[in-house]
This record gives sequence, structure tokens and C-alpha cells, in this order.
Amino acid sequence: MRLPRLFFHLVKKQQGTFFRAMSGSSSSSIIPKTVNPDIQRERDNASFNVEDFAIWWHGGQDKLKLKRYVEKSVYADMKEESMFKTLNLSHEDLYTEAVKDSIRLAKKLQKLQAELNPGGTDIWPGLFSGTNMWGAQPAGNPFTVHLSVTIEAICNLGTDEQFEKFGKPAENFDIAIAYAQTELGHGTFLRGLETRADFDRETDEFILNTPTITAYKFWPGGLGHSSTHCIAMANLFIDNEPKGVATFFVPLRDMETFMPLPGIDIGDIGKKFGFYGVNNGYLGMKNVRIPRTNMLMRHAQVNRDGTFEQSPAAGLSYFSMLSGRCWIASNHAAMLAVATTIATRYSAVRRQSPINPKEPEVQIMDHVTQQMKLFPEIATCIANKLATQKLGQIYQQTAAEIKRGIFTGLPEIHALSCAMKVLSTSDSASGVERLRLACGGHGYLASSNMSNLYTTTTAGCTYEGENTVLLLQVGRFLMKSGQQALAGKPLAPTVSYLQTAVVENWSGSLENIVQVLQSATANKTRLALENIAARMLAGQTQGEAANNAGIELTQAAELYGRCFIAKTFLEEMTGPSSKNRSPALNKVLRNLLELYLVNTALKNMNEILRVIQISDADLRALQRRLEDSLAAIRKDAVAICDGFDFHDRNLLSTLGAYDGNVYERIFEEAKNSPLNQQPVPKVFHTHLKSFMKSKL
Repeated sequence: MRLPRLFFHLVKKQQGTFFRAMSGSSSSSIIPKTVNPDIQRERDNASFNVEDFAIWWHGGQDKLKLKRYVEKSVYADMKEESMFKTLNLSHEDLYTEAVKDSIRLAKKLQKLQAELNPGGTDIWPGLFSGTNMWGAQPAGNPFTVHLSVTIEAICNLGTDEQFEKFGKPAENFDIAIAYAQTELGHGTFLRGLETRADFDRETDEFILNTPTITAYKFWPGGLGHSSTHCIAMANLFIDNEPKGVATFFVPLRDMETFMPLPGIDIGDIGKKFGFYGVNNGYLGMKNVRIPRTNMLMRHAQVNRDGTFEQSPAAGLSYFSMLSGRCWIASNHAAMLAVATTIATRYSAVRRQSPINPKEPEVQIMDHVTQQMKLFPEIATCIANKLATQKLGQIYQQTAAEIKRGIFTGLPEIHALSCAMKVLSTSDSASGVERLRLACGGHGYLASSNMSNLYTTTTAGCTYEGENTVLLLQVGRFLMKSGQQALAGKPLAPTVSYLQTAVVENWSGSLENIVQVLQSATANKTRLALENIAARMLAGQTQGEAANNAGIELTQAAELYGRCFIAKTFLEEMTGPSSKNRSPALNKVLRNLLELYLVNTALKNMNEILRVIQISDADLRALQRRLEDSLAAIRKDAVAICDGFDFHDRNLLSTLGAYDGNVYERIFEEAKNSPLNQQPVPKVFHTHLKSFMKSKL
């Protein structure tokens, strides 16, 4: 496989001058070659074998071995100074660096693919957008959407012939594709999209237009200057009659000159809160003509005579988005794991505030309040990863069924992917911020990488569907499921408990906690249904009633997602797969499960108390279990994070490196700042000196 000439043209065209975030040779480094004794002691005292955890976390010994080999090969020739090179770059230089890094990584992965598994796709392009390659692309990857969303969209929405024509060149990177759905004025509400695609019977073409400023496509990753084509979502019109949303394969740039094609107005949207090198773009189209056969027609078709064949299931128009949501949920679980590793290692090294007077300062991880900041996030990232793996399995099963003409699983995978995308992104965004605060002032340093992790995770709360909107979609699924439950009709597996979730007694067992959460979800769904019905009886329309019940709907949706995560975590820890793990590892994972479920129960006690009687003694016991689980995890926290097996390059943090030499790394990074390369800054001579002598 090869990278197309246009990418190399891109790099040549965008060459710029870059600051080096770190200077000086490694021989002058003040960072010790030894491991910090505090963090080494944590590893020595762990109750389990870290390698066992890493093998489980990465899905087997072979996968772990491959991951490590690829990381070693990719990072072997990368200079230490490149770790923080993005900190001081302009927007243009960030993009240029992102393209250069992406091409460099692509070449390495192609070489490794040919070496280890010729003809396969597991390394190239399989790992190109993977979490283990983040450190090779610190400015971001402008081609992530191309690989993670658009090829899957062509496969799911296009015919087999269209995949050969459009998808295969995309797989080979002969072309680069953006997924152009979101508009400046419209996002998740697809029916509101203003972009039009009018069928011209005479020429057998579609004419695409963005008739207003708000109709411009805005935000698609890689669209600005990195894509040759896009998949554009537009409202289809035949003889000026609307037919609904359809997807179109649209050429954007000349393949030789890279100039925008006639009628195409395209560019980068500007510097953002984060995602600096991803090259999010805008796209306007004026009378852009494409062949009729460029409409992706696996499910809905426009024939040569202009007749329209409707999709057999309305939800198929958004199915391509679901793979993106599954991918987002998985990535955010990994990002939270990165943040927990940084904060936990730092907490093992940082000493402050003795617990007993006149005694030495302790590792801050000995403070229970610090444990409460750290350990629930470790449990959450594990819980969310397991749930997103389960989500991926359900998605693949549903995709296979759709290709066989079976569409019954579509509503459930839509709701579940929405719920998991919401919870994984919101858990990660709030968790990263909590972990940043757990690092004190040093967490505010850019070189801690916490700011980058925060801007990346919080972005996930709004892209590929804004979280509140997605929760409302899940709420609608629950309302329909609740009505089916009342009518005695079969329910989708993930909501089957709506018919049976009645728990008589509180025992506090892990299984009981999951059942009680399900009962609380069923009750919240019932209450929302009743309140919507009451509002409609009072004269409100169904839309008005649902809008006014929006708070309850989103709360029910969050509970639904949390139940799925809790049940999946419980099944992994107590099911057949537990027999493949050592007793020591199972004990550690059981402690994490205990913490996750107890903490989840306490957070949702207001809903739980509506469905089951819990005494004050039970609540006190639950609080003690929370504290006991923190104590049980304390001795293993560093080792658990070691088991995530993040390469220092992927952590990109002065606080989270494996050796624990935090203070030396922080100080060396400060010394090597571009602002400190001269003892007297230029601004002293140009402004400050004269001002100080002006005798105000």
C-alpha cells in the first residue's frame, strides 16, 4: 500500500519553521537514570503480577507483544525533544507538523505491516488512529475521520460496487475523505440540514448547494486542507419534492494541483480549544454537479428515471454515525486511563501534609480524599472499556444483520451507542478535570498533558452528537420500550428489565446493586411516561410534553447507560472469563468492581430510595464499603496503572513518566522553554527598559 502523491505535495507546500519545545542534548539532562524510590516501592508491594493485568487489558499475550513491538519500532528514532514540540507552535505550524507526523507514522506502520503480516490490515491502517500511536502524533491526526468513519460509512451505506469504486481507493489512501454532516447552523438534528441535493433528470446528476451561510458544512475533521473528497449528508429533492436525508460522495479538490474544484468553497475553521492539528474545515457548495451514482445507495435509491426507492428502515440513514460513536466511546475510556496513570504516579511521588503531627509528610496518595479523586476514575475507565467492547460486539452483530435485511436491532444499537458515547465522554471529561486538580498546581502545566487531555475529552461531549441531544434520543427509545413493556410485547435485551425489574429487598451484594439500578431505571422510565401522558391530557402536544419532561428523560437515559456498564463489568468479573485470570488479578479487579458499583449506588441513591427501602445502617455500611475499597486498592494503584502499559510517549507528561522523576522533568522542561533561551528577553530592550526609566 502507498500514500498518494497529494499528501507529500501537502507537506512540501506547507513547510514552515518550528520552535523546538526542548533544547540541549540528552547528555546535559538533569533527569536521573534511576527510578524514584517511592514509586518503585509501590511496584514492589503490589499484590498481583502487572504483566497478568497488561495481558488481560490488551486482550491477550500476542496482542500485548505486538503492541509493544510496534511502539518500540515507531518511537525508536524519535528525539526526546519532540515530546512537547506542539506547545509553542502557531496554528499553521501545528497543522503542518500534524501532516508530517501522520505521514511519518504511516510509512513506519506500512513497513511493519509488510514485515509482520504481509497483506493484512491489523497494523496498517489498523493502528494508524489507535490509542497506542498518540505519542507519534502529538499535534493530532488530520486523517482520523477518514479511517475511522468514512470507509465504514461507504461500506454500510454504499453498494458493493460503490465500495469498490470509492471505498477501496480510500483504504489505500489514494484519496482522503471527510465526513461532512454538521453544518454551521445544524448538527445532530439531521432533518434540519439545509444542504440540498436536487436531481437533474436531463443530465442524470445531482446538484448540490449550501444556500445559506448556516448551511455551510462546518467542523468535519480533515475537511479543511487534508481531504480530496467528502461524504456529504444533504436533503434529497426530486422535482422539488423532499425525499429525506441522503449521503453523497463528493469530489472536493483536483488530484494533481489540490486546488478546490469549481463551486467548492473550502478551508480550515481556525484554532480551537484543542484538536489543534486535526484540520476541521468548512465547505460551501454552489451548483456542484456529481453523477447520480455518487449517491450511496445500499438502502435508498434514485433510479435513472427519477423514481425514488425509500430505505426499508428510517434509521439506516444515520447507521454510519454509530460506528463513530462506538469508536469515540472506546477512545475516551483510554484517555481517562492515560489521565489516571499520570495522576496516580504523581500522587505516589508527591509528598505533602503529614497525617499525624510531627511526622514526615506522606505521599499524597495516603490521604483518603486523594484516593477518592484517583481510584474511582481508575475503576471507571476499566468499566467503560469493558462496556465499549461489548457495545462494539453488538454493533458488529447488528451490521451483519442489516446486510441480511434484518433491521430489528437498529433502535437498540442506536440508543446504546448514544448512551455509551455520552457516558464515556462525560465520565472522561469530568474525570480528567478531577485528576488534574488532584495534581495540584503542577497539573496546570501544559507539560503535565492534563490540559491537552481535557480539551480532547471535553470535545467528545459535543461532536458526533451533542450529549444532551443524544440522551433525549435514548429517552425516546426508553419511552417506546416502556410502552411495549406495558403492552406485554418483547423488548430489546438491554431493556428487558423494564418488565421484570422489581427488587424486594436490599442485600447490598454486587448482583443486588445492579438489579436495584435496573429497577431505578425502570421506575424513572415509568415516571417519565406517566408525566408525559399527564401533560398531554392537560392539553399539551406530544412534542411539548416530551420537551417539558426532558429532564426526566435524560436522567432515565443516563441510568440506562449506567446499568449497561454496571452489568457488563459484573459479568466480566464473575462470568466464565474470570477462570482465565489468576486469583490475585481477579481479587484486584473485584476490588475495582466493588468500588465502581458502590460509588455508583451512592451517586444515584436519590433514585434508588424510590424503589427500595434502605435503612440508615445500610447506608452507613455502604459508606464503609466505599472507604474499605479505597484502602484495598491503595497498595495496587500504581501497579494497576502500570498494567495499562502506556508508553511514556503516549503519556506525554512530565508528571506521569514511568521513572517517577517528576521534579527533574518539570524543571528541565521549564529551563528548556523557548522564552528562557536568552537571559534577557527582546521585549526588555524594546519596551520594558524605557518604561522603567520613564519616571512616572
